[in-house]
Amino acid sequence: MAVPKKRKSQAKTRSRRSANMKMVAPQSQRCPDCFAPKRSHRVCGECGTYKGEQIIEVWEY
Repeated sequence: MAVPKKRKSQAKTRSRRSANMKMVAPQSQRCPDCFAPKRSHRVCGECGTYKGEQIIEVWEY
């Protein structure tokens, strides 16, 4: 089995890791009821619906 002859520097290791550990913005969709932006597979924070059903009661101030 092959063994590396010399140790890799920290800069080389970190640059390799950072290429795979990028932050990605979460995807958002429009709520079908109130058209507010919301994350997919989650309850809408504006109207409180999920898949057409009222899940939580939202208070209006």
